[in-house]
Amino acid sequence: MAVRRQPTLRDVAAAAGVAVSTASRALTRPGRVNANTADRVVAVAKELGYIPSASARALLSGRTATVALVLPDVTNPFFFGLVRGTGARLRESGYVQVLADTEESAEVELDTLRKLRGQVDGAVLAASRLSDEQIGAAAADLALVVVNRTIPGTPGVLLDTAGGMVQALEHLASSGHTRVAYASGPATSWSDRRRREALEPAAVRLGVELVVLGPYAPLRASGAQAADAATDAGVTAVIAFNDLLAFGVLERLDARGIAVPERMSVIGCDDIFGADLVRPALTTVASPVEQAGRMAADLLLARLEGGRSGDEDGDGFDEPAVSARDAAFPVMLPTRLIVRSSTGAAG
Repeated sequence: MAVRRQPTLRDVAAAAGVAVSTASRALTRPGRVNANTADRVVAVAKELGYIPSASARALLSGRTATVALVLPDVTNPFFFGLVRGTGARLRESGYVQVLADTEESAEVELDTLRKLRGQVDGAVLAASRLSDEQIGAAAADLALVVVNRTIPGTPGVLLDTAGGMVQALEHLASSGHTRVAYASGPATSWSDRRRREALEPAAVRLGVELVVLGPYAPLRASGAQAADAATDAGVTAVIAFNDLLAFGVLERLDARGIAVPERMSVIGCDDIFGADLVRPALTTVASPVEQAGRMAADLLLARLEGGRSGDEDGDGFDEPAVSARDAAFPVMLPTRLIVRSSTGAAG
């Protein structure tokens, strides 16, 4: 039995008695052809069961219905919620999400953004390692929304991890810690700089001596080096750039026989999967990452086709109405400290 082939645009044009270009305009921009002709072409297309390919739609409309989520490390569990949040929101609006992993490299990130031009309608850029100038230049050629970054003229979503770090330091100070280490993240991390800028005056206010260690890659494997440095610095507590780094710190302290929290308190950031499963359970700064993903997608959709509002996802939080004008300003989402077993009174 012969398999019937999928009808093409040329078949539609021939059956409707028009040129291929006319059939194309009738199906994608009907206002640019005679109304009767457009109606005839649409009727023929339906009769034949014509479905334009994605590449054809992109060529004809100038849109790909595809959005990129650009991440510095797709294996970092922190970004899982962001992937879910952006993906769900974009899917609701008929877009496909693709992931790009830049491997914690500014050079790879910049090259990725260049290659995405013309391949996607826009991109959500999370925890970028690029300079403000580089992001601004990329935003001139591609619709961008940034997460955990503020770029003049570029919409973005901020997780207040800097405020969360201050909460962490206040918690330690209230437990009698007077010499605390901050195990910093990548040197190219904008969020890391923002956290240090918040911690330093907070330490002065609280009467705590802050020792900045690092920079460290935000990986579990870097934790051993950070733990050794903290021990050598004579601190009684460590605030780590992220939970993965904190996991490595806990592992190394255990190997050295340094009891947590009796001799050293440890705090992470992100509240990733496993933070409550390690022993001792990790005190950490939690962020509404999935909500940030949804809002980042809304900001991008506002640039592409208009925004939305209301509690559309049923999570109990209203998503603010987003207009293209409002999207020029960053949205700040609060964080909170979750106290578990890895912190205690100063030893």
